[in-house]
Amino acid sequence: MKLWCATGNPGKLREFRLAGHVLQIEVEPLPDLKTIEPPEETGDTFEANAILKAEFYSQFASGPLFADDSGLAVDALGGAPGVLSARYANSGLAGHDADEANNQLVLKNLAAHGDRTARFVCVIALAEKGKVIRTFRGEVEGQLLHEPKGPGGFGYDPLFYYPPFGCTFGEAASERKFDVSHRGNALRQMLQYLTR
Repeated sequence: MKLWCATGNPGKLREFRLAGHVLQIEVEPLPDLKTIEPPEETGDTFEANAILKAEFYSQFASGPLFADDSGLAVDALGGAPGVLSARYANSGLAGHDADEANNQLVLKNLAAHGDRTARFVCVIALAEKGKVIRTFRGEVEGQLLHEPKGPGGFGYDPLFYYPPFGCTFGEAASERKFDVSHRGNALRQMLQYLTR
Protein backbone atom coordinates (compact mmCIF):
# COMPACT_ATOMS: atom_id res chain seq x y z
CA MET A 1 0.00 0.00 0.00
CA LYS A 2 1.25 3.49 -0.84
CA LEU A 3 0.46 6.51 1.28
CA TRP A 4 1.30 10.06 0.26
CA CYS A 5 2.78 12.43 2.79
CA ALA A 6 2.68 16.23 2.71
CA THR A 7 5.97 17.19 4.32
CA GLY A 8 9.14 18.79 3.05
CA ASN A 9 10.87 18.20 6.40
CA PRO A 10 13.51 15.47 5.90
CA GLY A 11 13.53 14.60 9.63
CA LYS A 12 9.79 13.99 9.66
CA LEU A 13 9.92 12.03 6.41
CA ARG A 14 12.60 9.71 7.86
CA GLU A 15 10.39 9.01 10.87
CA PHE A 16 7.26 8.47 8.77
CA ARG A 17 9.08 6.01 6.50
CA LEU A 18 10.48 4.14 9.50
CA ALA A 19 6.99 3.37 10.82
CA GLY A 20 5.62 2.66 7.37
CA HIS A 21 8.38 0.11 6.74
CA VAL A 22 7.43 -1.81 9.89
CA LEU A 23 3.79 -2.11 8.74
CA GLN A 24 4.71 -2.62 5.08
CA ILE A 25 3.20 0.67 3.94
CA GLU A 26 5.16 2.73 1.46
CA VAL A 27 5.25 6.36 2.64
CA GLU A 28 6.21 8.76 -0.13
CA PRO A 29 6.33 12.57 -0.25
CA LEU A 30 3.71 14.12 -2.51
CA PRO A 31 5.27 14.51 -5.97
CA ASP A 32 6.06 18.12 -6.88
CA LEU A 33 5.32 19.22 -3.31
CA LYS A 34 7.90 22.01 -3.61
CA THR A 35 6.10 23.49 -6.61
CA ILE A 36 2.75 23.78 -4.80
CA GLU A 37 2.14 27.07 -2.99
CA PRO A 38 1.50 25.97 0.63
CA PRO A 39 -1.68 26.98 2.41
CA GLU A 40 -1.40 29.48 5.25
CA GLU A 41 -1.49 27.70 8.59
CA THR A 42 -4.20 29.78 10.25
CA GLY A 43 -5.42 27.23 12.79
CA ASP A 44 -4.91 27.83 16.49
CA THR A 45 -4.68 24.10 17.31
CA PHE A 46 -2.55 21.26 15.98
CA GLU A 47 -5.75 19.54 14.80
CA ALA A 48 -6.93 22.57 12.82
CA ASN A 49 -3.61 23.00 11.01
CA ALA A 50 -3.21 19.28 10.26
CA ILE A 51 -6.73 19.16 8.78
CA LEU A 52 -6.16 22.34 6.77
CA LYS A 53 -2.97 20.92 5.22
CA ALA A 54 -4.38 17.44 4.59
CA GLU A 55 -7.52 18.77 2.89
CA PHE A 56 -5.46 21.09 0.71
CA TYR A 57 -2.65 18.74 -0.35
CA SER A 58 -4.90 15.69 -0.84
CA GLN A 59 -6.41 17.45 -3.85
CA PHE A 60 -3.04 16.92 -5.60
CA ALA A 61 -2.61 13.25 -4.61
CA SER A 62 -3.62 10.14 -6.53
CA GLY A 63 -4.68 8.38 -3.32
CA PRO A 64 -4.85 8.84 0.46
CA LEU A 65 -2.53 11.51 1.88
CA PHE A 66 -1.64 12.56 5.38
CA ALA A 67 -0.29 15.78 6.82
CA ASP A 68 0.80 16.51 10.34
CA ASP A 69 1.08 19.48 12.60
CA SER A 70 3.32 19.04 15.57
CA GLY A 71 5.25 21.01 18.10
CA LEU A 72 6.35 21.61 21.64
CA ALA A 73 3.98 22.70 24.42
CA VAL A 74 5.73 24.10 27.51
CA ASP A 75 3.61 24.31 30.67
CA ALA A 76 5.37 27.36 32.17
CA LEU A 77 4.87 29.23 28.87
CA GLY A 78 1.13 28.56 28.74
CA GLY A 79 1.53 25.90 26.04
CA ALA A 80 3.85 27.96 23.83
CA PRO A 81 5.44 27.64 21.38
CA GLY A 82 2.58 25.31 20.39
CA VAL A 83 1.39 25.67 16.80
CA LEU A 84 4.13 28.26 16.25
CA SER A 85 6.91 25.79 17.18
CA ALA A 86 8.64 25.76 13.78
CA ARG A 87 8.57 29.54 13.46
CA TYR A 88 8.71 30.51 17.15
CA ALA A 89 11.74 32.79 16.84
CA ASN A 90 10.39 34.17 13.55
CA SER A 91 14.02 34.31 12.47
CA GLY A 92 13.60 33.93 8.72
CA LEU A 93 16.19 31.15 8.98
CA ALA A 94 15.72 27.57 7.80
CA GLY A 95 16.75 24.07 8.88
CA HIS A 96 19.32 23.72 11.66
CA ASP A 97 19.73 27.51 12.02
CA ALA A 98 15.99 27.98 12.59
CA ASP A 99 15.98 25.10 15.11
CA GLU A 100 18.82 26.74 17.01
CA ALA A 101 17.07 30.13 17.09
CA ASN A 102 13.83 28.50 18.31
CA ASN A 103 15.67 26.58 21.04
CA GLN A 104 17.46 29.70 22.25
CA LEU A 105 14.19 31.66 22.47
CA VAL A 106 12.50 28.89 24.47
CA LEU A 107 15.46 28.84 26.87
CA LYS A 108 15.38 32.64 27.21
CA ASN A 109 11.62 32.65 27.90
CA LEU A 110 11.98 29.81 30.44
CA ALA A 111 14.88 31.41 32.32
CA ALA A 112 12.68 32.84 35.09
CA HIS A 113 10.62 29.66 35.57
CA GLY A 114 11.31 26.64 37.77
CA ASP A 115 8.77 24.39 36.04
CA ARG A 116 10.34 22.85 32.95
CA THR A 117 7.69 20.25 32.12
CA ALA A 118 6.76 20.04 28.48
CA ARG A 119 5.31 17.70 25.89
CA PHE A 120 5.66 17.08 22.23
CA VAL A 121 2.31 16.90 20.42
CA CYS A 122 1.60 15.59 16.94
CA VAL A 123 -1.72 15.46 15.12
CA ILE A 124 -1.91 13.62 11.81
CA ALA A 125 -4.85 14.17 9.48
CA LEU A 126 -5.62 11.57 6.83
CA ALA A 127 -7.50 12.82 3.78
CA GLU A 128 -8.47 11.88 0.25
CA LYS A 129 -9.64 14.13 -2.57
CA GLY A 130 -9.94 17.17 -0.31
CA LYS A 131 -11.93 15.49 2.49
CA VAL A 132 -10.59 14.49 5.90
CA ILE A 133 -11.10 10.86 6.81
CA ARG A 134 -9.80 10.95 10.39
CA THR A 135 -7.24 12.54 12.74
CA PHE A 136 -4.78 10.83 15.10
CA ARG A 137 -3.07 12.47 18.08
CA GLY A 138 0.13 11.47 19.84
CA GLU A 139 1.91 13.05 22.82
CA VAL A 140 5.04 12.39 24.85
CA GLU A 141 5.87 14.00 28.21
CA GLY A 142 9.29 15.23 29.26
CA GLN A 143 11.29 18.16 30.65
CA LEU A 144 13.39 20.86 29.06
CA LEU A 145 17.05 21.08 29.96
CA HIS A 146 18.95 24.35 30.44
CA GLU A 147 21.04 23.71 27.34
CA PRO A 148 20.81 21.45 24.27
CA LYS A 149 22.41 17.98 24.41
CA GLY A 150 23.00 15.53 21.61
CA PRO A 151 23.61 15.80 17.87
CA GLY A 152 20.60 13.75 16.78
CA GLY A 153 17.01 14.51 15.96
CA PHE A 154 15.82 17.93 14.90
CA GLY A 155 13.77 20.84 16.21
CA TYR A 156 13.61 20.86 20.01
CA ASP A 157 14.93 17.28 20.40
CA PRO A 158 18.28 18.32 21.98
CA LEU A 159 16.41 20.22 24.73
CA PHE A 160 13.75 17.58 25.39
CA TYR A 161 14.80 15.26 28.21
CA TYR A 162 12.83 12.00 28.34
CA PRO A 163 13.19 10.50 31.87
CA PRO A 164 12.63 6.82 30.92
CA PHE A 165 15.63 7.06 28.53
CA GLY A 166 17.77 9.15 30.90
CA CYS A 167 18.71 11.40 27.98
CA THR A 168 17.34 13.89 25.46
CA PHE A 169 15.70 12.96 22.19
CA GLY A 170 18.78 14.53 20.59
CA GLU A 171 20.94 11.89 22.29
CA ALA A 172 18.66 8.92 21.61
CA ALA A 173 18.90 6.67 18.55
CA SER A 174 16.21 7.56 16.02
CA GLU A 175 14.50 4.14 16.18
CA ARG A 176 14.41 4.27 19.98
CA LYS A 177 13.01 7.79 19.96
CA PHE A 178 10.39 6.88 17.38
CA ASP A 179 9.12 4.01 19.59
CA VAL A 180 7.88 6.54 22.16
CA SER A 181 7.63 9.85 20.29
CA HIS A 182 4.52 11.93 19.65
CA ARG A 183 4.94 11.48 15.90
CA GLY A 184 5.51 7.74 16.25
CA ASN A 185 2.39 7.36 18.41
CA ALA A 186 0.16 9.31 16.03
CA LEU A 187 1.54 7.56 12.96
CA ARG A 188 1.15 4.07 14.44
CA GLN A 189 -2.49 4.86 15.24
CA MET A 190 -3.09 5.89 11.63
CA LEU A 191 -1.28 2.90 10.12
CA GLN A 192 -3.14 0.49 12.40
CA TYR A 193 -6.39 2.13 11.36
CA LEU A 194 -5.46 1.65 7.69
CA THR A 195 -4.38 -1.99 8.08
CA ARG A 196 -7.14 -3.29 10.34
